[in-house]
Amino acid sequence: MKIIILGAGQVGGSTAESLVNEGNDVTVVDTDSYLLERIQDRLDIRAVNGHASSPETLIAAGIEDADMLIAVTQNDEVNMVACQVANALFKTPKKLARIRASDYVEYPALFSPDAFATDVIISPEQLVTAYIQRLIEQPEVLQVVEFFDGMAQLVAVEVSEQSPMAGKPISKLLDILPDIKMRVAAIFRDNQAIQATGREALQPGDEIFFLALTQHISKLVKVFRHAYKTYERILIAGGGNIGRQLAKRIETNHKVKIIEMDPKRARFIAEGLKKSVVLHGDAGDANLLQEENISKTDVFCAVTNDDEVNILSAMLAKRMGARKVISIIGKASHVELVRGTSIDLAISPAQITIGSLLTHIRKGDVVTVHSLRQGAAEAIEVIAHGDLTTSKVVGRHIEQIKLPASASVAAILRNEHVLFSDKSLVIEPDDHLIIFISNQRDIMAVEKLFQVDFNYLM
Repeated sequence: MKIIILGAGQVGGSTAESLVNEGNDVTVVDTDSYLLERIQDRLDIRAVNGHASSPETLIAAGIEDADMLIAVTQNDEVNMVACQVANALFKTPKKLARIRASDYVEYPALFSPDAFATDVIISPEQLVTAYIQRLIEQPEVLQVVEFFDGMAQLVAVEVSEQSPMAGKPISKLLDILPDIKMRVAAIFRDNQAIQATGREALQPGDEIFFLALTQHISKLVKVFRHAYKTYERILIAGGGNIGRQLAKRIETNHKVKIIEMDPKRARFIAEGLKKSVVLHGDAGDANLLQEENISKTDVFCAVTNDDEVNILSAMLAKRMGARKVISIIGKASHVELVRGTSIDLAISPAQITIGSLLTHIRKGDVVTVHSLRQGAAEAIEVIAHGDLTTSKVVGRHIEQIKLPASASVAAILRNEHVLFSDKSLVIEPDDHLIIFISNQRDIMAVEKLFQVDFNYLM
């Protein structure tokens, strides 16, 4: 596909990298020549220096025969106008825009064909809020993503030394939980993917990805995490849109407190919450944290707009006894910086946003894309179409599908029933498959497998 990306920041640059690696013709537009030069140094792309919503700039970028426009500049209004210009002047087939402000997102009519003509809007704040909510609802996991409209979840956990699975082969799980069906998608040891066979013995510190029905996840996590206990007390640092929405979502089942620096903002969010307690103060103030019994807090979430505040307040909370600390970190370099520190979970909004973008870009009938391990791996939900003559997967046993070595089928959704992967299963038309890919270079090969022959479309 010929794709134009507006914005050369972290999301734009990372999305460009994914698309170039999959053989797409990519052009990146930005007003910052330094950012464009950096991207061109490492990727085979075209770069255009100019204002993203300008018709002349878009023409220079090749909008007249582009298949898709992805507007991810830092400015919501520029993204919206660029989509409107692309539609009105050039009839661009597909237009995606990142919209941060909740004021816009709450009015979908703004993005209709009669207004800003945007086919897909991506709201990082909503995506990040939902992601943190899942981490709170599934204690002790490193990552959790949903498939099949929430029926199943893929989670990552670190095997603890006290786990009954430490030193045992994966097949031992059948003895511990004989009535629960699940599928181990991958195992990472020392940041390297190892083969997830039933004979592979798990070691303390291994990061294991497994898929199961959502209602069974907690039982499985307890096997790997000896200290499993549900979260009750949540302290949120930052009363911005993410902090406010997160409190709203979890306050019914959790005891929630928010620390907000701005007194006017603190009053505003307090009026919109039913059970949460809102405190005016500095989340990096040790005295305040002590007064709020930080040592008895289950989860401390640092979700301000400042990376430094998030990192330092999370480290302080952990040192003062918080059970788990979660920090939103905007810059990719900062995410790498905190790895191995006292921060339990560092969340990159850019990576979460990229996963949502890729869902709408992937070839074939892709339902969901989740970026895992900071983009090193991926899990996708894809629909199989065609028949034995027009498809490379339909009518074939799973073991007959020519998947790359790093890819595996984790589960299938068929007529509202989840079937966990068995090599003897035959793929049927309209099956939804979850595929885990531990090496990003193999993504394009997986996509090609699920593309039907042209005759199927006739």
